[in-house]
Amino acid sequence: MIKLENCSYRRSHHPDHVKRDLITRLNRIEGQIRGIKGMIERDVYCDDVITQIAATQSALNSVAKILLAGHIKGCVVSRLQEGDQEILDELIVTIQKLMKK
Repeated sequence: MIKLENCSYRRSHHPDHVKRDLITRLNRIEGQIRGIKGMIERDVYCDDVITQIAATQSALNSVAKILLAGHIKGCVVSRLQEGDQEILDELIVTIQKLMKK
């Protein structure tokens, strides 16, 4: 949560089914990370480790896409309807963060 100047807090609300999906995906990613760590500890061939890292990055990107879509359809639309044009600048920065690679 990020504290705003007017002492309120920015929060997102995801429908329960979306939240469950995101948590399931993140749990799977957490398992992939532990698996990669184990591969390193067992001196698994580098190419195999890199393949698992790429799969994990792809899984994280999928989570980010879901969150971004929900953000645009919910938070951004709502704030635009309220007349808050600054949300567009925030959205651009958010997309730029996702595109850094």
